[in-house]
Amino acid sequence: MVKVTFKTHDGNEYIIEAKSGASLMEAARDNSIPGIEADCGGACACATCHVYVPEDWLSQLPSKADMEKDMLDFAWEPDSTTSRLSCQIKLSDSLCGLVVQVPSNQG
Repeated sequence: MVKVTFKTHDGNEYIIEAKSGASLMEAARDNSIPGIEADCGGACACATCHVYVPEDWLSQLPSKADMEKDMLDFAWEPDSTTSRLSCQIKLSDSLCGLVVQVPSNQG
């Protein structure tokens, strides 16, 4: 199991465990993380699973694909460096301990 922490804009932290191979969005949805709407169900067709990933974790993630970059244009206050769509992040043991910030709005 991969342990991940979601920090919400109101200062709450949600520490969850998810199966390796699941997407970060699936883990958030399955654990009812506030602020992760996941309207498209993980098809990279919306930006309602937007999160901010701390810079020190970015090297553990694959680069953003063009589709993800395009969808992030629709995200709430995207950051060109730290914004990611959680549906595009596959959990693995190397991501155990990951902490992400959920934006105050999903646009």
